[in-house]
This record gives sequence, structure tokens and C-alpha cells, in this order.
Amino acid sequence: MPDVRSEPRRSLVDLAVSAMRERLERGEWRVGERIPIEPELAAELGVSRNTVREAVRVLAFSGVLEVRQGDGTYVRSAVDASDVAHGLSRASLREHLEVRAMLEVEAARLAAQRRTHEDLERIRAALSLRGEQRNRRRRSVFVEHDLAFHRAVVEAAHNPALAKLYHFFERAVRATVQATMEASDLPEPDYASHVELCEAIVRQDPEGAVAATRALLQPVLDALDPFQHNGQPGPSGSNFR
Repeated sequence: MPDVRSEPRRSLVDLAVSAMRERLERGEWRVGERIPIEPELAAELGVSRNTVREAVRVLAFSGVLEVRQGDGTYVRSAVDASDVAHGLSRASLREHLEVRAMLEVEAARLAAQRRTHEDLERIRAALSLRGEQRNRRRRSVFVEHDLAFHRAVVEAAHNPALAKLYHFFERAVRATVQATMEASDLPEPDYASHVELCEAIVRQDPEGAVAATRALLQPVLDALDPFQHNGQPGPSGSNFR
């Protein structure tokens, strides 16, 4: 492993955190195992024990490590949620939309199969609040109502893991809605398209729900497809910050 002091442009703590994440990703430290003690890590990384201590605090705060007083530091999770979130922040609008489509298409399929009467009430109420974009004076209000509709569909899938994943990704979903509204060259999914999705779930039509969900996002994805623009990035394809 290279001495982290050889990269002066980043703080030593950041570099130590990165080096420790690499070990987790490579499987050198497995969930439930105790990691090397401070002096050993300091020697291996080429930094001080204080730097190692701060790096451990960073990873413990993000839920990757667990410090047990008098026993040592253990691996709690091989995935650093903060690192995932940082990666999402660097993704392009099209990349966000592609992931959003994957999540919402499967959620719609499951919702059509599993929805309850209470689910339908929530979906219909959210759809009514969303309405048409032009009827909203404040864009931020419309975005939240649009997001509430899609969240209700995801919850109707009755898959807690999918709901958690969508909740984690919700900030990115909100950003895609805002971006498509702000870009004059991107098609905005209309109220009628959302009604189609709702009706497919009502009649318990999984394939219809999938088709309706794809129809909501595919025009925007097509507009952003670089392969349809002679190798040039599509409109509004900048990264979120």
C-alpha cells in the first residue's frame, strides 16, 4: 500500500479514510471483524496515530466502523453511505434518471400486484395534490407533491428494502424533477401520464404500470441520450452539485 503522505493535495485524514475504504472494498476487513490497532494502522499508512484516530471517527460516524471501548474497532458495514451519496452528487442528470427509472419501474410493477385500498387512497390523494404543473404558483411545492406521488407508489410495492433505497435516493429524484422543470429543452412528464400510472395500479395491471412509468421518463432520457446527439452530451446534461 502506498504511503499516503505521497499525496499532499488532500488532507492526511481524507487519505487515511480512502485507504481504509479500499481495504473494506477489497474484502480485507470483513463485517464483524476487528481491524488492526492504531499503532499498526499508523505504521501501515505512514501517518500519525492521531490521523488514524480521526479517520476511524469519520468511518464510525458514517456507520462503517464501530468503536468498542476497551475491545477495539470492528467493521460494521462494508458500504459507506456517505461515499455513495458523494458519488451520487457527481452523477449526471441522465445517470440519475436511469437509476430513478430502474427503481420506479419495479416499484410500479409490485405496486400493481400488491396495492391495498389504503395504498390507493394515498396514491390518489397525492395525484390530486400534484395536479398540472401550470396550476402551481410555487415550483418547490409542485416538486414536493410530485415526489409524494412517486413515494406513495413505491410504498405500495410493500418492499421495505426498496422503500429504504428509494428514500436514500430521494434527494437525487427531487433534483431530477427540478432539473427537468428548469430546462426549457426537456419534456416534463404531464398529469395525464401520472393518471395512466395510477389507473394501471388501480386495475392491478403490472405490465400497464411498467409501461406507464417508462413513458413518464423515457422522453427525458431520449432527450439526454448523447448517442442521439452525434456524440455530444444531450441538453441539460450537467452534473448536480
